Amino acid sequence: MLVLHTERLPFSIVNRYSSIVNMYQAPVVKKAFQILDLIARHDRRMKISDLARELKISKGTIHGITLALEQAGAVVRDEKTKGYSLGLTLFELARRVNARIELKDMARPVMEELMRETRQTVFLGVRSHDRITIVDTVESTQDLKITAPVGARLPLLIGALGKVFLAAMNEGETAQLICAGGLRRDTPNSITDPDRYLREIDEVRRSGYALDDEEYIQGVRAVAAPINVAGMPISAIWVVGFTQSVSCEMLEAIAGQTRRAAEEIKRRLDLREREGKGA
Repeated sequence: MLVLHTERLPFSIVNRYSSIVNMYQAPVVKKAFQILDLIARHDRRMKISDLARELKISKGTIHGITLALEQAGAVVRDEKTKGYSLGLTLFELARRVNARIELKDMARPVMEELMRETRQTVFLGVRSHDRITIVDTVESTQDLKITAPVGARLPLLIGALGKVFLAAMNEGETAQLICAGGLRRDTPNSITDPDRYLREIDEVRRSGYALDDEEYIQGVRAVAAPINVAGMPISAIWVVGFTQSVSCEMLEAIAGQTRRAAEEIKRRLDLREREGKGA
């Protein structure tokens, strides 16, 4: 099996972060999670003295950590009882994680079918600020393929992905982001003229998909389509393959298949949402 390992994709992400964890044990972070876990397991609000006694940690340390957690919105302190309960920040984080899991579950069979249709690697990703995080991958069954690990984070303004995610924003936000960060020149085919790039984004809004003809990585073509569902993270599905296996004519055909896959994922998510409300 021959797998493309490109320097543009963070393939060493797992090893890199594993070494950081081994180097820094971060005892304060561990204690913070112990505090959150203990608060979550009790119905009553936990005071600093309660936490210190059960965790066998000094009151001073508990006070400092809970103060930081309170400032982050992870815990809330009742002024009358002086006890702590979980804050809305944790519930919002849990909601986002649940949304990603649901997205992945609904998208997986559609991604597998799209890979069989196109014979190219299929990715699923969500936007996280100025990055795109890969949340699932269905690799091509061909010997020569494109691959990247789940959890890898890609720049926002790249190839078909950048066009799809910017198309989900309003025109003012799109123009502001382009002006602030500038357009990347990764290959000779990269679109660096803002006016032309904005026209491409308008076309994405009309067609429901974006094309990448060696704009991000030379010798590689891609198609991306947005998955727009209310209450879900801004997400997209995309297909990537080498130019020798994805001709320009095939790229147009794959575009239609990718758009239909995105629409099917949206339909499944909408159905799940309606079933949830009716339960």
